[in-house]
Amino acid sequence: MRNPLALDHLVLPTQSLDLARDRLASLGFVVAPTGIHPFGTENCCVFLADGTYLEPLAIGDEQRATKAVAEGNVFVARDRLYRENRGEDGFSAVVLATADADQDHGRYVAAGLSAGDMLSFSRAFTDATGKSDVASFKLAFASADKARDAFLFACQRINAPDVDRSALQAHPNGATGILEVVALSKAPATQDRFISVAVGDPAANEPGGVFDLPNARLSVVDPALFAERFGLAAGAPTDLRFAAVVFSVRDADAASRLLAAASVEYDIAGNDIVVPPASGQGAAFIFRETP
Repeated sequence: MRNPLALDHLVLPTQSLDLARDRLASLGFVVAPTGIHPFGTENCCVFLADGTYLEPLAIGDEQRATKAVAEGNVFVARDRLYRENRGEDGFSAVVLATADADQDHGRYVAAGLSAGDMLSFSRAFTDATGKSDVASFKLAFASADKARDAFLFACQRINAPDVDRSALQAHPNGATGILEVVALSKAPATQDRFISVAVGDPAANEPGGVFDLPNARLSVVDPALFAERFGLAAGAPTDLRFAAVVFSVRDADAASRLLAAASVEYDIAGNDIVVPPASGQGAAFIFRETP
């Protein structure tokens, strides 16, 4: 049996990319140029030095997106379902890096946790200097029956763009990677099987709510523990909803000064800088200094 899949990126629905770009820039992130999908959605990603990234996602072409849903495009359909349930800003999906999306799809189907057909597509990618290339992907989707607020999918990069991302990874806030993704559940133990199948780790199919991926941790906590850790209200009860991202930063004091200069609201919880969710941000962002 192979190792668990690594974290690839996070999908953050937003009402508009302009809103997301402005908010993320105020938090000290460098935001990539807009990327256009062939099925009506568009993004403006934040790339991190550890190879993970954030994908703020907006609807760029409503007619094309509606057509994609009618044709069974799971990515667009799940984005629409999330927006209908949770609104235009949020954190809908955790994406896992895979070398074989077909195998992952087979596992999801066999476990009764497939969210639908696989998806293959290509889109143009442009770096900070304006150099363009084509990125191609194959996706396999997993979802639990009651988890309408969240899903996971495996992403195989068929063609990685030959572009320089170094300028896009040099963030003024000092962020270098993602340490942890935190999900909320009113009954965390009920999500163990689903997430263990999604990440490809049968050993994780035990109560505990902590899934150690090769490059990050995925935690599922109840509302009380979420409030205890971050000093934030959990909001409406949910079977599963992604709620927070913990970033590694080089210098916490420098990050807090940047946030203060940008008039960004934040609190301190232990050694963490906690920025509550906001329009264009989607989830709580936690900045933690790491060596």
